[in-house]
Amino acid sequence: MTKTIIEMARETGIEVWRFDLQMRLERFAELVAAHEREECAKLCEDHDDYGCQHYADAIRARGKA
Repeated sequence: MTKTIIEMARETGIEVWRFDLQMRLERFAELVAAHEREECAKLCEDHDDYGCQHYADAIRARGKA
């Protein structure tokens, strides 16, 4: 995911040649991905009456790989 974020940043014209900027973009990408995973997992939990808890667990597990 972080590599994709850096590639997208380059496509927009952001210069990512500075090491510290690349590190910050990678950290930002990690935070965005974690937030999105949690929001998706919560959505699954909100619909647990359909047996979606295992989906929420699987989504959260992606962040631990």
